[in-house]
Amino acid sequence: MITATIRDIAIIIIAIQSIVIGGLLALLVWQVWRLVKTLQTEIKPIIQDTQTTVSTVRGTATFVSDNVVSPVVKTSSKVVGLRRTMQSLTADLRPQRKAVPRTQPASDSATDPRTS
Repeated sequence: MITATIRDIAIIIIAIQSIVIGGLLALLVWQVWRLVKTLQTEIKPIIQDTQTTVSTVRGTATFVSDNVVSPVVKTSSKVVGLRRTMQSLTADLRPQRKAVPRTQPASDSATDPRTS
């Protein structure tokens, strides 16, 4: 009789525990659903703003490349070409000899006749 009572109490506890776990699981599913909906409503505007910013940056980079970088590169290359041409035209046509540096003997007091 005692074992039957303990068994009945255990069954009741397990049933209550199952109901509580089921309720908490339903609450968890509902919270996840709310989180997904919140993220969808907040992430979509952020993604749209990011796409707008990226397209603006792409347009700015194209504009700067076309109107600033390309003319500077062309002008710089022409100036360098002109400078090199002028150096070639004004250079001495004879090959230049490199100056050989003179080496001085080491001042050793034993070999220096002035110190004797």
